Amino acid sequence: MVDDVRTAPDPGAREHRWSGRLILWAAVLTLANVLADVAITSPLMVLPQLLDHFDTDQAAWLNASAMLAGAIWSPLLAKASDIHGKRRVLLGTLVLACAGALVCLFAPNIWVFLAGRLLQGAALAAIFISVALVRQICRPRVAMAVVGIVTSGASLVGIVEPFLMRPVIDAFGFRSVFIAAAVLATAAALAVRSFIPESPVRGGGRIDAGGALLLGGGLGAVLAYVSLGRDLGWLSGGMPLLAAAGAAALAAWAFLALRVEEPAIDIRALNRPVLLTLLAVVLAAGSFRSMLQLTGIVAQVPPGMGLGYGLGEGEAVAVLLATPSAGIMLGGTAAGWIAGRLGPEVPLLGGIAVGAVATFAMLGGVSVLPVAIACAAMVGIAAGAISASGYNLATGAESPERQGTTAGLVSVVMALGSVVFNFAGAEVLKATQVPGVTADGAPVSTAGGVYLYVVLAGVLFALAAVPAAKLVRDRGA
Repeated sequence: MVDDVRTAPDPGAREHRWSGRLILWAAVLTLANVLADVAITSPLMVLPQLLDHFDTDQAAWLNASAMLAGAIWSPLLAKASDIHGKRRVLLGTLVLACAGALVCLFAPNIWVFLAGRLLQGAALAAIFISVALVRQICRPRVAMAVVGIVTSGASLVGIVEPFLMRPVIDAFGFRSVFIAAAVLATAAALAVRSFIPESPVRGGGRIDAGGALLLGGGLGAVLAYVSLGRDLGWLSGGMPLLAAAGAAALAAWAFLALRVEEPAIDIRALNRPVLLTLLAVVLAAGSFRSMLQLTGIVAQVPPGMGLGYGLGEGEAVAVLLATPSAGIMLGGTAAGWIAGRLGPEVPLLGGIAVGAVATFAMLGGVSVLPVAIACAAMVGIAAGAISASGYNLATGAESPERQGTTAGLVSVVMALGSVVFNFAGAEVLKATQVPGVTADGAPVSTAGGVYLYVVLAGVLFALAAVPAAKLVRDRGA
């Protein structure tokens, strides 16, 4: 429970219209969010070199470590941002991410490297902290548009990053990705410190560190089991123990959250709009992430294999893989603009509708490249709109002193939906593999398996539309 609300000396400083200062704020916060993408994706470009350097075959752990660390950090940093200020905690996340990149750079063994990735995972909190900060330094109508830009602008990095980093990696080796991450984190921290104001509203009370660690650790363990079980074996080694520990930590967190006065996330205080938003977001995020995963898989299958699907045709496929990033930027920006005029419920439902249409259209797109490119663009637009609208809706439905915590909760459920439904889709493809047939060395599935995957993703979008439609109806009422 919040004891007090401390207001900054100049609460009237909130931006109410577009200006040069607001554009600068949006650019700086977008730069901070770019770090999250770099921290996650850049090391994947040098994964073979990392495996060789550390003499290990644990690609799954190297791949997923930063994302799982983000789930662990999120509850703690979200609550801290409400109490100590969004700008201050955002600076802390950037410093942690810089320190993590340096640890990875000089790591003598894989365990020290994973410790560095644990610190780098804090960068994922920059996204939801930026959202909460924008909501408090801008008037609502302008804030919604800025949130759309901040949450989706970093997606453009996905288009240019391979072209920028590949020559650097070839010239300076795999360690260069961590040098780049450290430099970017330093630049983002200096820019935030120099240009971004502190949030004018803070909540009182204390941080429930125990509850935050139980929640974050439980989520991290469960997501690790779901993410890595397929590669490492569901019952191999300590995987069952990992799942049991995650479930026990989450149960202990839920028990304590209903009894302590100031839990990390007060589940008793979650209102109807926030709960409906979280339900819509977890289903929709799972759907669009699984479709982006399928696009990457289908793109690598040559049409000449005669499987009934496949798009592998050189440069055209590169366009297909880059298209969703441009769509995310367009969808997020448009959703923020619309939310400032009609409310975030409308673009949330619209994004889900666009995603559903694109998903079912992909039944034809799995074998026709122009249709697949159009569908990929629409799925990207849906992803950008859903993400921006989810943050706008959830934070707008909360009191200012709880917006950081709520934005963090949106990030957690998006990660949860993405991991769980990506896993489910991968299991569908695995269950329908064609014996003895591979594309570029990877097993391929039957056309029936691919079509079933698409239909299931479309059903998820349809289910997500139910709570989104209730939100639109409630707003009208």
